[in-house]
Amino acid sequence: MQRVARQISTLINRGQMVIIVSSGAIVSGVTELESGAMPRDIPSRQAAAAVGQGILMETWREVFRKHGIQVAQILLTYEAFSSRRTYINLRNSMKVLAKHHVVPIINENDTISVHEIEATFGDNDKLSAMVASNTNAQLLILLTDVNGLYTKNPMHDDAKLISDVTEITPAIESVAGKPGSWRSKGGMKAKIEAARISTMSNCSMVIANALERDIITRIVDGEELGTIFRPEDARHSSKKKWMRHSISSGRVAVNPAAAEAILKGSGLSPLGVVTVEGEFEAGSVVSICTSDSEIAKGVIDYSSEELEKIKGKHASRIERILGYKSYDNVVRRENLTFTNS
Repeated sequence: MQRVARQISTLINRGQMVIIVSSGAIVSGVTELESGAMPRDIPSRQAAAAVGQGILMETWREVFRKHGIQVAQILLTYEAFSSRRTYINLRNSMKVLAKHHVVPIINENDTISVHEIEATFGDNDKLSAMVASNTNAQLLILLTDVNGLYTKNPMHDDAKLISDVTEITPAIESVAGKPGSWRSKGGMKAKIEAARISTMSNCSMVIANALERDIITRIVDGEELGTIFRPEDARHSSKKKWMRHSISSGRVAVNPAAAEAILKGSGLSPLGVVTVEGEFEAGSVVSICTSDSEIAKGVIDYSSEELEKIKGKHASRIERILGYKSYDNVVRRENLTFTNS
């Protein structure tokens, strides 16, 4: 942490903005409580996180204080990214903190969230990618205990470091391996998923060894270290990036004709809706699916209760059924983003 603070202070003195996404609350809490082995049940881990988060932040404050830099604690849950208002508030807060040269320290709110605890998202890898996407970051560095992504287990003599990834192909995904295999050491599968989010958001991502001397500043200065994932050529608006990486509040299944119309550039009419899953309000992000797969995400203009009443009906009948009508389409074209593009 001292080495990280020293390098980040160098970047801040150059006028660059840096955000840290940091794990460590649960382990810090377990140590403080002297409870011995890491607890397996979620309530005990959440309790440990509640104790440990303060210790973690105090340590970050100590190491940055030596460089005259203040830090700010930001605790997030993945559900927060489903709210456009929360997303905008996060970006605005980051801008103010950057203006005052304060380093945001972000962690998942383990006390009330179970995503990281259950390892569903691979520790904070995906969270850091979502933060990078939502703050329009240019570079995400994931520090781990290996030098990068290898062609096979680094323990093998013929294992080779993959230094440059321009496209996340099935071959690259297969190198990352399955959860629980040797390849999950360093969270490689989760890091590939993080790379997908980052590169789709025009943000480069590097996997590198945390123990390498001055690893952060050297990467920022352009030295070829670790594995770099290069961003896609296509640029997406901040609104579409937010929708694409939000956790869906529900699922809307559509018929083939509606799916084809959406892919050709139309919005979603209530006539094309077949089934509605989940409970959501108007303004929520929902998955739009065929019988086979998700084709898009979008901001819905009607609640799940309203949608159940008007699904399969022509737009001209919306007002007669509900007593009012917001829009002819239940998801407008400007509020749609394709999830496979």
